[in-house]
Amino acid sequence: MTMASPNEAKVGFATLSDGKTQGEIIQLQLTPEVLILLREEYVQREPDPEENGNECEIDKVRTVEIRREKVGGLGLSVKGGSEHKPLVPALISKIVPGQAASKTKQLYVGDAIMKVNDINIETFTHDQVMEALKTAGDIVTLTVKYFKPAAVFLNKSSDPSIFNDNDRNLSPPGVVLPKFERQWVVYSSIPLLYAYLTRYVGQTDQLRINSFELVGIDGNTSGVLQFDDSHSLAEWVAAITNNILCLLNQMIKMMNQLLLPDEQIQYMGWTQERGSPAHCSQGWKPKFVALKGPDIYMFDVPPMQSRDWMRCDTVFQVYECMFKVLQDSELLDDKQHCCSVQTGSKETIYISLESRSDLLQLEKAWYRTNHSAVTKLKAKTFGCMHHGRLSGLTLDIDVGFSLYDSETKSYLWTYKFSRLKGSSDDGKQTLKLHFSSDKEGQIETRKVECSSLQLLLYCIHSFLSAKLASVDPSFLANM
Repeated sequence: MTMASPNEAKVGFATLSDGKTQGEIIQLQLTPEVLILLREEYVQREPDPEENGNECEIDKVRTVEIRREKVGGLGLSVKGGSEHKPLVPALISKIVPGQAASKTKQLYVGDAIMKVNDINIETFTHDQVMEALKTAGDIVTLTVKYFKPAAVFLNKSSDPSIFNDNDRNLSPPGVVLPKFERQWVVYSSIPLLYAYLTRYVGQTDQLRINSFELVGIDGNTSGVLQFDDSHSLAEWVAAITNNILCLLNQMIKMMNQLLLPDEQIQYMGWTQERGSPAHCSQGWKPKFVALKGPDIYMFDVPPMQSRDWMRCDTVFQVYECMFKVLQDSELLDDKQHCCSVQTGSKETIYISLESRSDLLQLEKAWYRTNHSAVTKLKAKTFGCMHHGRLSGLTLDIDVGFSLYDSETKSYLWTYKFSRLKGSSDDGKQTLKLHFSSDKEGQIETRKVECSSLQLLLYCIHSFLSAKLASVDPSFLANM
């Protein structure tokens, strides 16, 4: 199947499965804005006007004589009886072709039996009606009246291959019952804006085989859609995610037109967040991640209005966090394409994306956001101790590292970022920075003590990344 462009509809088939039954074949129609699901159903077709003819007197009471046959008896089936509430008359539900009732050419599916011989059976239960027919003798006189509403129901329930076959006494001459034909009927549609696709079983790291589920912003889901092979699966995943991404990019562009340059959105998209890295039993849950201005936002529901951004409970400044793409050996379970965001408050956010491409897109957006944020911030100072004296360690995007002594009110030392050769810390508050000396081959070590050590380390990393991007524009271009 050829991949459709974002402006074309893509059509195909999948099996809608609940994991318990065999499932049913579903037709999929993908447009730029929505995924439409259709199932095959019997649909009433308007009768051909040429079939109508002259309406017969369907309300007329008829008397029909049947000769019982040794094989097949009366050749008809009956449904209904007085035990039904509301009252349902005894109705002829089936006439066997070629047998006694059919040979009369006067009885039809939908006839209500009023009398058997001279016995009024309108108040009889189903069992009493069957007994009356059984004991009526070899020649049975039925008094009947055609009941069209029941005929429609009975014919719709019958075998479609004989539906509306007048030769088999399904309807009287001139009475045209509704005709039904199998058609693909829309039963669900999922808007793609803010929707997400996942191949994983909900809240787990279990990957479905050749299957995915699409979940809309309103919680409406496609159900589990299974494909015949991995190639078909990959085509549909790529087509749907491409359309979702196009809509998200359009939304970002619209939002950015209303935002100040320093508050521009770099990224929006769904991820899966793991409950707690420390507890393997914690499940995964969807989180909508956005990089806006200098911050990372994590929503349960995508932001629709400006006030939604202000109400977000999970917001961190990117330059005070450490973003890391995790290697296979660092994964906590079988969920793939994971990364972590470690915050200065020592919180770790562990998230997964649907594909490697999605993960790299988030990583690239992160470093772009960080570069923009640090460039705007320019400098950040941390209170610390140096040789027992209160000092201030400043990170400056243009100057580098510098230490200000509060007692002498002067800078004790300054180093460009490019001179940093490494660092070490005790995990508590002591940090050692190793710089290249003016003397070739020598290293100068500067030690400080900072109560916000973790935050300081993350900011150093952020400033170094931003400086590298400023010096080497290809750094961001290749991200």
